[in-house]
Amino acid sequence: MVNSEGFSRRIKEIIDYYSETSSSFADKIQVQRSSISHIISGRNKPSLDFILKTLKVYSEVNMYWLLNGKGSMLSERSVDSVNEPPNLFNPADSKPSLDSGKSLAENVIPFENKEKEIEKIIVLYSDGTFKHYKP
Repeated sequence: MVNSEGFSRRIKEIIDYYSETSSSFADKIQVQRSSISHIISGRNKPSLDFILKTLKVYSEVNMYWLLNGKGSMLSERSVDSVNEPPNLFNPADSKPSLDSGKSLAENVIPFENKEKEIEKIIVLYSDGTFKHYKP
């Protein structure tokens, strides 16, 4: 059984992670806005339909994490391997490719502050999907 209090925290986490509002989240998963309010407040438990719609729209979200809070929020299939950097240059272009001797962060972003380390790089696509890479 889904723990309502934990589930509502995880829904809030998804909303925050994707920089949504409760209203935009409801619109995207095609449920009434009041449903989000009732689930977040703990008044109602999520229906199976609500869970399935959430997972369909936010396919990167780990189902087991959403249901019981175990594991990480993003499923493994949404996280690309560190060894597969993004194709930053058009193959038809004559620009050089990434230097495999350097980390992804060194190839992409010039380091001016050596005290800070890049935790991850997120690439956002126009269709609403994304990929993130760890340097």
